Amino acid sequence: MVDPNTIRRITRLSGVGSNDQVLEIGAGLGSLTFGLAATGARVLAVEVDGGLVAALRELLVELKAANLADGASIASRVTVVEADATQLDFDSVLGTGERWVLVANLPYNIATPLVLDLLRSASNIATMVVLMQREPAERLTAPPRSRLRGVPSVVLERWATAKIVAKVPPSVFWPRPNVESALLRIERLKDSDLPKLAMQTEDRFEMLVRSAFGQRRKMLRRSLADLINDDGFAAAEVDPVARPEALTLSQWLALATAS
Repeated sequence: MVDPNTIRRITRLSGVGSNDQVLEIGAGLGSLTFGLAATGARVLAVEVDGGLVAALRELLVELKAANLADGASIASRVTVVEADATQLDFDSVLGTGERWVLVANLPYNIATPLVLDLLRSASNIATMVVLMQREPAERLTAPPRSRLRGVPSVVLERWATAKIVAKVPPSVFWPRPNVESALLRIERLKDSDLPKLAMQTEDRFEMLVRSAFGQRRKMLRRSLADLINDDGFAAAEVDPVARPEALTLSQWLALATAS
C-alpha cells in the first residue's frame, strides 16, 4: 500500500489509540505499521517474508537512532515477529485476558480462512479491521437470502458481526492489482451473546453448513439427507425444501442441535 491518505483512513476507521494493543498481519515494509503506532497504540507486526522482516527491523533501528523524538517514540511501540500467520499459535503470542485489535492489509489468498480461524481460536481479538479483496468481503457479510450467502458468512455470524466500512481502489497499491478492495470491520460478540455449543455440536454445525452449501442448488432434505432426517427438520422448525442461503444462523444452530 503506497497511498498515505488510505493509510490514514484505515488508521482512523480502526479507532485505535494509546490504550490499544494492535496486531498487524502482513506488515511488509511498515507503511501501515507506522501509521498505527503513530496513534500511540502498541503494534505487534507479523510478517512471513524474512527479507521484509530484516528491512522493517532496520527501519526501526534507524528511526530510533535519528534525532527525531516522535520517530523514536513511534519505533519503540513496534515489535516485529517473523512468522506465518496461518501457523501461529496466537494464544501464546497475544497472551490471555488482554483485548487486542487486529488491523491488517491481508494477503488475498489467506484472508477469509484466516479471519474465520481467528474468530474460532483467538478470543482476545475483540475487533478486526481488515483490508481484503472486495468480493470475499461481500461474501463474509452476506445476509440470509443473499445470493452471496455461504459458509464464510454463516460461520462469521456465529462468532461476530461484520460490515464493510470502506471501498479501496486498486490505485493505492503497488504493484497495482486487478481487483477492488474493501475494508471490513468485525466485532466479536460478547461471551454473554455467543451461542453456547458443546464441541461436538460445534463440529456438527460447521459440517452441516459446509455439506449444504457444497450442494447449494439442492433442497436441504437432499443435501443433508445423510445428516438430518425428517424428525430433525421438524424439531429445528426448518423447511426441508429450503435452499441453504435461506436459513438464518438460529436455524442452522437448531439443526445442529436436533437429534
